[in-house]
Amino acid sequence: MDTQRIVLITGAKGGLGTFVTEAFLASGDTVVGTSKSIQASDFSNPRFAAIASDLTDGQSARQLVESVLQRFQRIDALVHVMGGFSGGRPIAETDDATWDRMMSLNVRSAFNIFRAAIPVMRKAGEGRIVAIASRAGVEPAPNIAAYGASKAALVSLVRAAALENKDLGITVNAILPGTMNTDANRKAEPNADVSRWIPPEHVADLVVFLTSDAAAHITGAAVPIYGIEA
Repeated sequence: MDTQRIVLITGAKGGLGTFVTEAFLASGDTVVGTSKSIQASDFSNPRFAAIASDLTDGQSARQLVESVLQRFQRIDALVHVMGGFSGGRPIAETDDATWDRMMSLNVRSAFNIFRAAIPVMRKAGEGRIVAIASRAGVEPAPNIAAYGASKAALVSLVRAAALENKDLGITVNAILPGTMNTDANRKAEPNADVSRWIPPEHVADLVVFLTSDAAAHITGAAVPIYGIEA
């Protein structure tokens, strides 16, 4: 399963997604990258294909999977990087729009793509799924309740999917990053000591490992990668 794989990556050109995409391309895999706005020219590699989709919509997720199957006939690994962050206010001051946005970007999108892709893997009798959750999903912090709750729900979804599909050896795992050294985080915290933050390429390497044969017996895990700031 480690050679000539077809890897579907959501959020493929974001702050972390770019590193994840590059890591799989460097491993020799064919990558299908998706986001609401993506094109083949975003990565100068002949093994990269782009399909735009809005995974907060269930029909769009199904169409994405159908498009991948029409072109490549299978999906060996699904890496769900897509997500979003909103925070800065306590629960009593969190509005409906923030709550709904976090649930849509971080939970509904995962549910939609899992629901579309898992039957393909079950028919094939194998597959790997990795989702990017967050440390906040297992260690709540003040003023980011909507984000933390959405990532906690994602971890629960991952664990349920692992239990439902272990009969065929399909593994489903989550990664729990702490603060990553991305452009967005540097802009949000310009005075922070970024040397203590997690290099996104290290998270990408962990994703690649969890989709490998070496990780065939790891499923239902929520793997922390908190960095030295922990």
